[in-house]
Amino acid sequence: MSQPTVVLLHGVGLDHTLWEPLASLLADRFTVIAPDLPGHGTRRPVRGTVTLADLADGVADEIPAGAHLVGFSLGALVAQHLALHRPERVATLTSVSSVCRRTAAERASVLARLRTAESDFTASTVASLRRWYDGTDVDPGQVARTEATLLANDLASFLACYRVFATADTELGPGLGSIAVPALAVTGGDDPGSTPEMTRRLAAALPDCRAVVVPGARHMLPVERPRELAGHLTAFLGECSHV
Repeated sequence: MSQPTVVLLHGVGLDHTLWEPLASLLADRFTVIAPDLPGHGTRRPVRGTVTLADLADGVADEIPAGAHLVGFSLGALVAQHLALHRPERVATLTSVSSVCRRTAAERASVLARLRTAESDFTASTVASLRRWYDGTDVDPGQVARTEATLLANDLASFLACYRVFATADTELGPGLGSIAVPALAVTGGDDPGSTPEMTRRLAAALPDCRAVVVPGARHMLPVERPRELAGHLTAFLGECSHV
């Protein structure tokens, strides 16, 4: 009997290497696929206006029918779009550090970060690393690796994808109630952007979703708390397999 497939989708400016700590913990029970989103990692930079549908279409062919989707940050929005518009591909949906139906203040905050990235990409990168890692015990080598990945981005492509991240929750919001698959929403208790309130908001919007808040964790759960994330994910998938 073949192993179930878990597909991991990453966030803005990152690549599939984000998932290496988690993937190593899942590999004995699942077939793990971690495709780069369009404009990220090994994928060619995107040009012009990009939509959430474009990013989802760019990875849809790499997702086998009945896969368990796990999306982080922008990847969570892509995963939600696929669950809504390509339901035959999706057995379960896990949203890690996901935004949901931002308030006016939350929208203003992310748009301010976008403007900083547009005007001073290096300063934006430094601010992101502080927001994601300050106060954590993540190895400095991993932080440096994240920094190198961010700085290696094609700037125009990064900004195009960041605009999707900053706005696509508005597009997704009205359709969340139509996502019928079992779902899990996970974030860090100290995540300053994808806050516990957003995770609870997402869990309330989806018909069959539970919310999990990891105490003391910040934004980068796949590298900060991979073992805890793997535990929550495998427990969720194990329960779903018995339904």
